[in-house]
Amino acid sequence: MSGNRGSGHRKKRGRLPITAVLALASLLGGCFKLGPDFIAPEIKTAENWLDKDNTTLKRGDFRQWWKIFKDPALDNVIDTAYRQNPGLQAAAVRIMEARAQLGIAKGKLFPQTQQLGSSLSHNQLSGNSPNLTNFDRIYTAFDMGFDALWEVDLWGKFRRGVEAADANLEASLLDYDDVLVSLTAEAASGYTQIRAFEQRLALARDNVEIQQRSLRIAEAQYRNGISTELDVQQAKALLHGTRALVSSLEIGLRQSKNALSILLGLPPDHLADLLGNKGAIPSAPPDVAVGIPAEVVRRRPDVRREEFKAAAQSAMIGVTQADLFPRFSLQGSIGLLAGSTQGVDAFDVFGAHAMAAKIGPTVTWPILHYGRLKNNVRVQDARFQELLIGYQNAVLKALREVEDAMVAFLKTREQVADLQQGVEASRRAVDISLAQYREGIEDYNRVLNAQQFLVQQQDRLTSSQGDVARHLIAMYKALGGGWELREGREIVPEDIRRAMAERTDWGGMLDEEAEAPPPQP
Repeated sequence: MSGNRGSGHRKKRGRLPITAVLALASLLGGCFKLGPDFIAPEIKTAENWLDKDNTTLKRGDFRQWWKIFKDPALDNVIDTAYRQNPGLQAAAVRIMEARAQLGIAKGKLFPQTQQLGSSLSHNQLSGNSPNLTNFDRIYTAFDMGFDALWEVDLWGKFRRGVEAADANLEASLLDYDDVLVSLTAEAASGYTQIRAFEQRLALARDNVEIQQRSLRIAEAQYRNGISTELDVQQAKALLHGTRALVSSLEIGLRQSKNALSILLGLPPDHLADLLGNKGAIPSAPPDVAVGIPAEVVRRRPDVRREEFKAAAQSAMIGVTQADLFPRFSLQGSIGLLAGSTQGVDAFDVFGAHAMAAKIGPTVTWPILHYGRLKNNVRVQDARFQELLIGYQNAVLKALREVEDAMVAFLKTREQVADLQQGVEASRRAVDISLAQYREGIEDYNRVLNAQQFLVQQQDRLTSSQGDVARHLIAMYKALGGGWELREGREIVPEDIRRAMAERTDWGGMLDEEAEAPPPQP
């Protein structure tokens, strides 16, 4: 601090006004808060889904929807994804960042400047300096003191900042929940795709064996003069085409496993132990649990996140409006100032005359801002309105996603029923055509067509069976199910918490997150 000697005789006169200013500032600081108080806009939703009359859809709980498939391997996949997915872990750390930002905002409610300082300097003035008669040219100065500045939150600027930071913290937790909803759905969908590839590959290999037997029959018929070489070449063409399909499916299977391993945070060669032996495609139960459209608004983390983002932006309007009004601050300093001149070797630091202090209120008001401050308020208001529109659009998008997944699930299930009958008929047609060809009743074209159609129908059926499960998974993702998996569990993994605690003093923040309740708008 700089010495401010000569202020001591005004201390007695200034005590009453300062006390009055503090009392008035504390009183008014709790009364005014500029800017709008956030009120969530009303969102109109349908009373029920378009397929409400379908008997497959029932009201029920789908907090852990993957359990309906009754597949232990799928349960392991979901649990591993929750524990090890890097994207989810990054979202958890962002919650810690938002909590620290809230601490910064709360700190602004207290004196904004509190600092200790000291300085020591050796000085020599020019001999040509004017008015040097009564001063020493060479002297040493020592300064030590404490400075404080407190801008009173008269207009609610800092309290609105706390509101914005608190809403951003809740939004970060909902962002974590949204990542978790997507993660569980993507992990289950990836697992389903792997099982579908495995079954399609097994069927294609079975058809290779069937077509190899047909080729041997065609070759025998040709050697015996019963048929022409055309039958042999057609049989070879069909066989090699199916073998090419096998290679294509093997590529798809390997790539699906690689994608799932990355999603689970595992090296590709570690996935086999988790998946175990080849399993069946997850099968949907006869009845599935769904909610009502209004519940989507309350359950989906991404929709609720948009609401909290709008709440945070609403508070920013008040923060910028406060800049239009005078700022009332109380500043003070106290310290010691001493020095030595030529011929004096010691500092008289602790003498009564070394003490220097000042305290008093200040008022600043940016009256000539040329519209900058007003336009800043308008910018924040426009951003707020944009987020309100985005919130409404998020609701509509969520409802559409549910409807899309729901109709796809119901209609694909009907499609599977028809394809199953078509596969049975195709298999029977292959047996009949091959028997008639062997007896010389039919030509090889009938066998060729029947086997080609069987391969196509079996592959379509298996793909559709996988689609049924994937559409059901997409429906539960659209309904916002799965984020409840984190309840009662630590959000930030223990190894990450330990590493962060070793680097930085986090206080109790890393422990508080484990008990964070689900945010409510």
